[in-house]
Amino acid sequence: MMLRLLAIVIVLTCMNGFTAAQDKQYVEEFTQYTFYLSEVMLHDVVNPPAASRFYAYAMLGAYEAIYAADNLQVDIAKNFRINPGFRFNVLPAHYSRSFCAIYAMLDVGRQMIPSGYSLEERELELVKLYRKKHKLSETDIEENIAFAKNVADQVTAFAKMDGYLKLSTWQRYNPNTREEGHWYPTPPEYMSAVEPQWKTIRPFFLDSASQFPPRPPVPFDKGKESGFYKLMQEVHVTSNTLTTEQRSIAAFWDCNPFAVTYSGHMAMGIKKISPGGHWIGITGIACRKAKAPLDKTVFAHVLVALTLCDGFISCWNEKYTSDRIRPEAAINKYMDPSWRPLLQTPPFPEYTSGHSVISTASAEVLTHLFGDNFGFTDTSEEYFGLPARTFVSFRQAASEAAISRLYGGIHFRDAIEAGQEQGRAIGKYIIIRLDSGITKGQ
Repeated sequence: MMLRLLAIVIVLTCMNGFTAAQDKQYVEEFTQYTFYLSEVMLHDVVNPPAASRFYAYAMLGAYEAIYAADNLQVDIAKNFRINPGFRFNVLPAHYSRSFCAIYAMLDVGRQMIPSGYSLEERELELVKLYRKKHKLSETDIEENIAFAKNVADQVTAFAKMDGYLKLSTWQRYNPNTREEGHWYPTPPEYMSAVEPQWKTIRPFFLDSASQFPPRPPVPFDKGKESGFYKLMQEVHVTSNTLTTEQRSIAAFWDCNPFAVTYSGHMAMGIKKISPGGHWIGITGIACRKAKAPLDKTVFAHVLVALTLCDGFISCWNEKYTSDRIRPEAAINKYMDPSWRPLLQTPPFPEYTSGHSVISTASAEVLTHLFGDNFGFTDTSEEYFGLPARTFVSFRQAASEAAISRLYGGIHFRDAIEAGQEQGRAIGKYIIIRLDSGITKGQ
């Protein structure tokens, strides 16, 4: 399937008359504007599941803007659990696929992200760029904007039916304080549980949030000979003997939008990219290194974004089903009251590890697209002052992301390993779904 997809992309590139240099420029522009989405989410401190949803629909807008013009592109939407049945306007006379893809992506973000209005400036910036650098006439720009907006409007209309708007109507979530071993808020902010009803969001590919349940967690037991106590001991010992490299790994994959630090009586929020944003960044890095044409670049981004979204839905379903206590709360209560993890504990239940799920699922998809031994240097965290890290494959990067949660002291080992299994199953399932029907004509 991968070789077939590559062949299709090459044919499409030739059909549209792109030179390699032009396509490289379009890819650079697309990945740059993709980062602008991350900046807005960073500003809004969007939680990880919600961020994955915003990425998914924004990238779907970009992809559908290209798909509408190409008879040989992969029909992603027909493989959704619910086919949105998009019907777009007639293409502009002088259609610019790169302009429409970027504009549709931005316009979906503008309509969906809380501070999306700030993306209007990016839309105006894009218009100026294509007027001056790519020589689109005013008439061409108007027609391409109208087409891109039509795509964006239909994608956002589809998004409004996924259950997100109903989340605020659910009864307020209250931690289980009647029994031991369940999650409750942790220091320093003691934040309320994040998105306890995320399992009600409509998945893209999965049949339901519960389609890929992980193996059960190690049962809670505070006895010193129990399996759970041994999990606590491992986190405690590991955190007290971390090497410099392990600390670097934990920091690199922290991706916690809720991090807060204190200086005296002053609390300061530290803004960080979400786990999904990190893997969107890796996707752009891979596309640029592989010199992928625009078609494959947009396809890779939408496929990873949709996988992230389904991965978070599956993971969050398990989190609020098993409702397991975090290492910080458990170790403080049953082992060492003064212990603190290297990373700040996120405000939701422990099992399974979200980063383990979505990183492994994303790595499966990217490996399918670019190959198993695709080495790359991940510069996604340089924006936040962290040095780049180099990996020999996407799966190696995902494994490091998973184990970083143990080094950071925020997950037990079984949540990490079960999360990897869960993510691997989700990634492979999505690949199989797409393999079943790759082109419009089938």
